[in-house]
Amino acid sequence: MPQTSKKPVHGRRWAHWFAGCATFLLGAFGTPALYYSTLEPDALRLGLTCLFPLVLATAFFFRMHQTARLALAGVSAAFAVWYVTDPPKNNRDWAGEYAMPASVSMEKRTVHLRHVRDFIYKTPNDYTPRYYDADYALDDLSSVDLVTSYWAGESIAHVFLSFGFRDGRHVAMSIETRRQKKFPYSAIAGFFHHYELFYVVADERDLIGVRTDVRKERVYLYRVSLSPEARGRLFTSYLQEVDHLSHTPEWYNTLTSNCTTGILTRAQASLRYRLDWRILLSGYTASLAYKLGLLDTQVDFHTLHDRSRIHRPESATPGPEYSQEIRQTLPEETNPSSSR
Repeated sequence: MPQTSKKPVHGRRWAHWFAGCATFLLGAFGTPALYYSTLEPDALRLGLTCLFPLVLATAFFFRMHQTARLALAGVSAAFAVWYVTDPPKNNRDWAGEYAMPASVSMEKRTVHLRHVRDFIYKTPNDYTPRYYDADYALDDLSSVDLVTSYWAGESIAHVFLSFGFRDGRHVAMSIETRRQKKFPYSAIAGFFHHYELFYVVADERDLIGVRTDVRKERVYLYRVSLSPEARGRLFTSYLQEVDHLSHTPEWYNTLTSNCTTGILTRAQASLRYRLDWRILLSGYTASLAYKLGLLDTQVDFHTLHDRSRIHRPESATPGPEYSQEIRQTLPEETNPSSSR
């Protein structure tokens, strides 16, 4: 008796296995993508969230029928087209912290910043909105500081930069999620099309002060060692992105477009560092900067880390001299490398 080939059977098994995995992954990604989407009204968003996995599961279960296979392919294609073309917007009902973006204009070597945020906080959620306009001379840019703020363990921190000028003023810039009023903050939502990308341009009393004096987070400020040319390029890159986002909104993404990857992009870091594990576990960003020689390497990182913590009295509130006060106990700025 001739033996029947087993290759077609194995081939069908692999095809079924592949189809099952693909359908599961699509459902695992697509269901939260719909739930955290900005689709309106909410009934449509929630209805599609329930319907999508149900249709996928039903079509896969009856996949031996031509109609079910066509339905599975159609639903998959429709989701892919929607997700790719789902547009970010600037005209939503934003939470108060993100309602007023900064605007930038330049005249020769002078930067005009409008709507620099300077909120006065009573509690993390109770604040008085306040903004001011300011002009900065690029030739007076004298320092860049890396700020890391921890609220949950050592692995996760919010990371941002503050730019200092010879007259003692500082302007802090933080890459954040732009949240709508109706949505609470969610760490999971940042993996999908839920938040637009937002550059907070603020006084240090606001951006750092709310973390040290109001939220009582552990905040560290590291003096970044850069040449004057590199400082200018970095500051200008931030300004260009602030202006760009005011006209062309983009989605925030926890993996690819977050507070840390944004800094590395603005700094024109190589791809190998943008893919470093410390980018996702942002609490270790400062150690990456140390490895790159951007911080004071005359002492070990553990010592530098301890010395760079901002210490504030228990009852302190951010006042007019806040920027000077938080730097009184911090290490002095190291000499910038002319090669950077």
